[in-house]
Formats: sequence, structure tokens, C-alpha cells
Amino acid sequence: MEETPPLLQAGSKPHLEKLTLGVTRILESSPGVTEVSIIEKLPAERHMISSWEQKNNCVMPEDVRNFYLMTNGFHMTWSVKLDEHIIPLGSMVINGISKLTQLIQSSLYALPTAPTLADLEDDDEANEDQPEKPHFDCRSVIFELDSCNGNGKVCLVYKHGKPGLAHDTEIWFLDRALYWHFLTDTFTAYYRLLITHLGLPQWQYAFTSYGISPQAKQWFSMYKPITYNTGLLTEEADSFVNKLDPSKVFKSKNKILIPKKKVPVQPASGPKGPGPVAPPTPKPSSSSGNPTRK
Repeated sequence: MEETPPLLQAGSKPHLEKLTLGVTRILESSPGVTEVSIIEKLPAERHMISSWEQKNNCVMPEDVRNFYLMTNGFHMTWSVKLDEHIIPLGSMVINGISKLTQLIQSSLYALPTAPTLADLEDDDEANEDQPEKPHFDCRSVIFELDSCNGNGKVCLVYKHGKPGLAHDTEIWFLDRALYWHFLTDTFTAYYRLLITHLGLPQWQYAFTSYGISPQAKQWFSMYKPITYNTGLLTEEADSFVNKLDPSKVFKSKNKILIPKKKVPVQPASGPKGPGPVAPPTPKPSSSSGNPTRK
């Protein structure tokens, strides 16, 4: 039975500071952030990497190999303190070698007529601005790097099936609707994205066409990622920030109601103002004028 690795404070060891690229100091100095911690994991042995390659018939990319030779997986978390409550917020995870498993059809549905992931394949042509999407069938080999707390899966993808070549890999994000979104060409570039986005909830959706959720945008506005395009937050600030200005709300209503009240009043007081003054004078003259005509 594997022993549970110790839970360490992020800045307790120098090599952990290098592993996190110094982002722990940024988090610890941020307002409200507490319990910044890393689960320390021992480096993977070379025979574990060789065993994984033989089992999956795939050559591990050099940057992935070097990462596992430094630490067999990565798990960093941090929380925020609101009032008296501590809320877990940030989570950065990269599975260890034992959990770097292939994404395949579950054996739960073993009936011949049961749907498979391959049935979700579409024949849409690849976009010129984006690489060819991974396939759920044998054309691609897909390994799970991070389950994203149930919000999707970050995957190491061998684009052209087995045998998987080291230079033939990319990092993709599979959302909950089973649509693919390209992240990076290399594992090193993805690792930097993971660290610089601080492990904020649903940060991977910033690389999709529909973006992150309104709730996630609230956290993004409070703890802006280091390399995130803050223009995406400022341009759409009114669409997700809970700002309510009562003066503006009621002012807009008054502008609509006041003209409706003034429109019938102004014509009555304007043209008909001198009219009521003239009738009383002709009335006595008309009454006195009738008997004289007779």
C-alpha cells in the first residue's frame, strides 16, 4: 500500500520553489489567500518510465520524461478566506506515471449496441487556424494528465496512433461536452500555462470559443493570472461583475415615464391657455347682443 506523501508549505524547500517557478510567493502575498501547499512526491525511477513506454507502445516526450525524473506527479493547492470560512480555490495537478492512463471506452457498457467514444467522431474538416483534432478511435492515442476536478480532461495526445513517437505529441483539453480544444504543442508550454494561471477553477475554458463561466470570471477578476489577457476581463466587465447602480436603474425609468406625463399637459396649457380667457368676455357680449337683435 502506497504511503501518503507529506503535505508541505509551498516555500518550505528550495527545489519546490523552483518547481513552481516562484508563483508561491505571488499567491502568499495576494489578499485573502491562505493554505498554499504542495504534496511532495519523489522522483520517478527510470525503469518506471521504460515500463510505461513498453506497456503503451509509446515513447515519452523528452520534457515529460525530465519532469517525471524530477517529481512523479504534481499537486499544488491554495484556498481563500472569506469572513470566517476557508474555501478551497486553486488546484494544479499533473498525474503521476501510475495514473497517466489511456483514455479508452469504459467496460461498463459491454453490449454490442452500446455507444462508444468512436461514435462521437465527426467528419468536419480541420480548421486552418488550428491543428487536426484528436480522434477517439485508433487514429490517436490519448493519456489523461489532469481530470480538472470534473470540469474536463487535459490530455497528452499522440496524433497518429501507435507506435507513439515522442515528437508527435500535443496537449489538448477535452471539455464536458466531449469537444476538443488545443492548448499547447509541448508539455513544457502547458506546464507554464498551468502555473501562470494559478490553478484557478475552469482556467482551461479560457482557451475555448465559449470561454470561462461567469462565476470563474469573478475569481479571475480577483486573482488575475500572470499571463492572462486581462483585456478579456475589462471588455466584458459589465457582463459578469455584480454591479448594480440604483440611480441608473431608476433614472432610466423616469426618463420614460416623465415624457408620457408631460406630453398631454403641455398641449393643454400651451394653445388653450389664452382661449379660456377670451370666452368669458364674449359670453356676456353675446347674451346682451341677442336682445338687441330682436
